[in-house]
Amino acid sequence: KDGFGHFAFSCNNVYDACEILEKSGISFKKKPDEGRMKGLAFVHDPDQYWMEIIKMGSKADKKQKLEHVPNKAYHFAQTMLRIKDPEKSIPFYTEKLDMTLVDERHFSDFSLYFLATLPKSVQSRIPDPKSEKASEFVRSKLYTAAVPVLELTHNHGTEKDENFVHYNGNAEPRRGFGHIGFLVSDVYKTCESFEKEGLKFHKKPDEGGIKGYGPLDYTIYIKHLILLHCLRVAFLLDPDGYWIELVGRGRDVNLV
Repeated sequence: KDGFGHFAFSCNNVYDACEILEKSGISFKKKPDEGRMKGLAFVHDPDQYWMEIIKMGSKADKKQKLEHVPNKAYHFAQTMLRIKDPEKSIPFYTEKLDMTLVDERHFSDFSLYFLATLPKSVQSRIPDPKSEKASEFVRSKLYTAAVPVLELTHNHGTEKDENFVHYNGNAEPRRGFGHIGFLVSDVYKTCESFEKEGLKFHKKPDEGGIKGYGPLDYTIYIKHLILLHCLRVAFLLDPDGYWIELVGRGRDVNLV
């Protein structure tokens, strides 16, 4: 029933990366040639969270060396969460949070759905998420551009069990995973709109320790105004009860 699955990082060459990580003493959950899914690996972070190591770029570029592109060997690629019912979760993320379904894979006992936040100019040019080209698009276009992807995993049959609930990582005794986050132009207006649509919240903007506005120091009024804009946060709940932080888009205070 654990809901959070793993984070993923993409690189040019999974085998080279794993060799380097193993030499540095990193422990593995799965090496590239182990298990039924070849060519990817899972390592443990210091808290034993699973970190997936996946390939960026064309699937055909198997001999490409591990390089720093651009200036880093690894790109943060995705977060995987398990969901109970895709008929509820997919519309939530695509219709409420404006994500785009970019890849969809179905197996005998589970299904994978990959979503990303894309500009409208790109949405019209992506391949059919059910096609073979979809996985290549994610790997060669999104991963190489460091566009983060949300992977939703559905284990078949959970949607039929009324009592089935995933642990969301924010309650004892399985506290660990916290939340994912989305940037919005105005936290208050976004929350007002979501509330009218009947969506549920863990925290609204003016509740809890981090409120929509905080103490204002008028000696540095402008800088604090921008900082307060950045600290407007709320926590929305998705269909499985995962926390989704809504953060107001801000600016670099050093520019003021």
